[in-house]
Amino acid sequence: MKILFEGDHLIVVDKPTGLCVIQPRHREAGPPLVELVSEHLGGKAWTVHRIDKGTSGVVLFAKDADAHRELSKAFEKREVEKTYLALVEGEIVAGGAVKSPLKDRGSGRVSVHPQGKPSETNYRPLRTDEKKTLLEVHPFSGRRHQIRVHLYSIGHRIVGDPLYGKAKGDEGRMMLHAWKLTLPGGIWGEACEFESPAPDGFGTLSDARRKEDG
Repeated sequence: MKILFEGDHLIVVDKPTGLCVIQPRHREAGPPLVELVSEHLGGKAWTVHRIDKGTSGVVLFAKDADAHRELSKAFEKREVEKTYLALVEGEIVAGGAVKSPLKDRGSGRVSVHPQGKPSETNYRPLRTDEKKTLLEVHPFSGRRHQIRVHLYSIGHRIVGDPLYGKAKGDEGRMMLHAWKLTLPGGIWGEACEFESPAPDGFGTLSDARRKEDG
């Protein structure tokens, strides 16, 4: 666990892949992230949001009840901007949006369903070839497995995803990374942005930017 920022009211950490934010229903070996952060603080860490076990990157926790309340409201009002990196199968040459409603199937899976909750995911390619594309992704809503299901639903499964369209020969981690998190101003201070560097395997973002600029 790497600490990206710590202030009077919140702490921001860089979660590694394979670590749960909170303890799942069926307890796993080793403590979840919230327990590690609480141990560091010497007191309670308040969970504000979560990312999947296989997803790495920025996760923030409140350090007191007032901050937890304000941060939770900011997420509910969609005032927090979340930016992910996703390496997906197939070639994507233009940005777009997926607005399919999502429904929890009650089996650990989520699917596109007309009676599901309204959901929106925006994406744009940073680098692509005939086999894979590195996407910058912005989930406007915050449904469970939203990015994974939305991209799978348009035929671009996230590389290494063990649940949606698992492919033979998959090795290593799920290639989804919580890259940036931007907060509005609040009890914690002015508006601010936190960033987790792209892990190995996502390619060189500077190369992607040069290609985009060129």
